[in-house]
Amino acid sequence: MPVKWGDMGIRLTKTGVIDRQKFLAIYADRGGLSDEEMKLLNGAENGNLRITKENSGIILNLLWALGLGDKNTVLENGPMTDPRYGGAANFASTGGWTLTVGSPMEHYSMHNFVNLTPDEQNLVEKVTKNIYRPCCNNSTYFPDCNHGIAMLGLMKLAASQGADEATLYNIALTVNSFWFPDTYQNIGRFLSQKGINPASVPAKDVLSAQYSSGSGYQAIVAALKPEQNKGASCGV
Repeated sequence: MPVKWGDMGIRLTKTGVIDRQKFLAIYADRGGLSDEEMKLLNGAENGNLRITKENSGIILNLLWALGLGDKNTVLENGPMTDPRYGGAANFASTGGWTLTVGSPMEHYSMHNFVNLTPDEQNLVEKVTKNIYRPCCNNSTYFPDCNHGIAMLGLMKLAASQGADEATLYNIALTVNSFWFPDTYQNIGRFLSQKGINPASVPAKDVLSAQYSSGSGYQAIVAALKPEQNKGASCGV
């Protein structure tokens, strides 16, 4: 992906957004981290992020930490802090992040990992309001689960490195397709059955509520009646 990771893993562990020992312990129970994955956590000169079927889980967790800890008005002034929900601490994206030093809310929008210009901030807010994920029914602008807050972190990082609107949508669709592979295979089947070439549909449209929200995707499932529909959990 056209997004450089650099030394972000070091910064996340140094600030305590990621408790390094907890993080390594989680993956020790899953066979350990590869050299490439360890470099994402410990390296200072990582190049472009590479997502694969095998590493999509660790990419999700690293971006979850970034999205949670990076200071941004989306977290401070957006739906996450709406009084009707009882505070930002009550969501899966916050309370569910157990791999931190101290409480997750001690790091919520507290660290300057990604610095955006006003134009970049406006772009991030624009695209995140139109990027959905099928595990929930909210846009990335309301990142109440791990996939949402991880996507927020990724969009901010990419925008800070010069990605334009179309590139942000393409990155988001690529990543969603790894996090929810069955979902996007079924969306492709649905489009094909309607006589539409899936490759011809802009990423922005595929990521919209019509296709990628929980309710939008369930409508597709009802129309398709796929043989197999595996969901995704919102855990580390």
